[in-house]
Amino acid sequence: MANSFRKPAILDPMYYPIIALLIALIACVELSDAVTAVDVYRLVQYDISGVPFGSRLATLNHHAGSSFFGSGSSSDLSRTVLILPVRELNLTLITEYIEQKKLLGGLLLLLPPKFRPENTGSTFGADEDIDSLRNKLVELEWLLTHSNIPYPVYFAFEDDNIKAVLAEVKRNDASGQPATATTGGYKLVVAASDPKRIVSPNIANIQGWLPGLKVDGDSNQLPTIAIVASYDTFGAAPALSVGSDSNGSGVVALLEIARLFSALYSNPKTRGRFNLLFGLTSGGPYNYNGTQKWLRSFDQHLRESIDYAICLNSVGSLGNQLHLHVSKPPENAYIQKIFQGFSTVAEELGLQVGLKHKKINISNPRVAWEHEQFSRLRVTAATLSELSTAPELLESTGGLTDNRHVTSEASIIRSIKLVAESLARHIYSQEKKSISIFADDSSLAVNPSYIRSWLDLLSTTPRVAPFLSNNDPLIKALEKELADHTAEVNVQHETLDGTFTFYDSTSGKLHIYQVASVTFDLLLLLVLGSYLITLFSFLFITTRGLDDLISLFRRPPSRKVKTT
Repeated sequence: MANSFRKPAILDPMYYPIIALLIALIACVELSDAVTAVDVYRLVQYDISGVPFGSRLATLNHHAGSSFFGSGSSSDLSRTVLILPVRELNLTLITEYIEQKKLLGGLLLLLPPKFRPENTGSTFGADEDIDSLRNKLVELEWLLTHSNIPYPVYFAFEDDNIKAVLAEVKRNDASGQPATATTGGYKLVVAASDPKRIVSPNIANIQGWLPGLKVDGDSNQLPTIAIVASYDTFGAAPALSVGSDSNGSGVVALLEIARLFSALYSNPKTRGRFNLLFGLTSGGPYNYNGTQKWLRSFDQHLRESIDYAICLNSVGSLGNQLHLHVSKPPENAYIQKIFQGFSTVAEELGLQVGLKHKKINISNPRVAWEHEQFSRLRVTAATLSELSTAPELLESTGGLTDNRHVTSEASIIRSIKLVAESLARHIYSQEKKSISIFADDSSLAVNPSYIRSWLDLLSTTPRVAPFLSNNDPLIKALEKELADHTAEVNVQHETLDGTFTFYDSTSGKLHIYQVASVTFDLLLLLVLGSYLITLFSFLFITTRGLDDLISLFRRPPSRKVKTT
């Protein structure tokens, strides 16, 4: 009986060296070891009326450097990622480099770890010139967000690993051997897809009512006082833009005022004859676009019923000076009445409140203060803020320096008392009496724990509007909190004005590799290649013979010779 078993095919041993050579070639393309991986946050990318600003690229894959000059003033940095600690940054030099549009492979800016939003409880060291550092960071942020930068720009926080890498990169640069494909060194890699435009970015306004007491048979509509605060932010790095003071402090103040008046209005005996309208608006950094859309949704009766609106903006910094910004002339009788009411309470609290007038230009779309959106509709309104002058567009909107460390709970509490007492005396016609409705020892006292918990939450939650979805947890949390203290809470979803265009890819993971030089790779390939060729020749001769080896390299006869 024939044996049906077939011997399995075995690869000819003479091909083993070829396989080994291929493996060696693949392995030696780039010998590198991952040193560390860190979280990075990309510089914002946006357009205003089609004009590009911010970083236009996200992918990073170049060798590391530590100086704009490399190893000489004529160094080509188009394939270099500069690692620059903000502490050591030369603002004049980087400004010149960006304004002259010099080429760069990328920029990695290292922030002190104390600026990390999660570090809500830590403080700066006594030896750190924190004011100087903050001022430098504010200038840097303004430069980066108002420039068109054609290469990737990322922020990261200093740690031991990245400090060790930077120290070695600095040593190499100082020795005149910066990292290149020839010399090796460190390579920085961020794998990211091309940033995509955010289509129809969402903004959400949240409102709640506290209805006033209406006497039976009274057909007149009760007047309304609106308390408003914008909750979203804008900064150089959207993933780090938490805006503890601007405008986290205003949001916290509004929620606590809603809680206080909710308790006051829960009893019909103490319910005032004013409706209170609370509004948390979006699109604040973008000419208060959300406030504009919110107001336009009001019917005429509601708009006409608004006695006045008080907008809260940045009320949590250290100091005892606040400003009441208005659009109507300061000599207006009603403006004077409102200001006098705030001034009286401020004096009792040890605060100073100044009156600031800024006339609005209806034909100019630029809106510096939130109350100006009310003023454009001929509604009396004012903004209470620690800022004495109107900020520029996208300025003081929750940047890198606006974190928990610069926001004072005590200042927020005083601002809450100022607004709540002023409103209460106005509602109950007690302006000329020195009474304290929200006294510290009463059931209507301000709750510091409540303020701290919300301030901590907002100080760790980036909230740049175009990157917040309709169902974002923050929006849901604000809606729920307002519903706990007010009635008829609803959320108005709108689309941000088309003047502003934003792009995604706001954060990523940076991998740092230690790369061997090309010279080393070539030398290793040469040694391995020589060894494998010799081994192949030896095995071929021993199995096939020298003549067969020679025939591999012999030129085959031409077709003409074969025919002959």
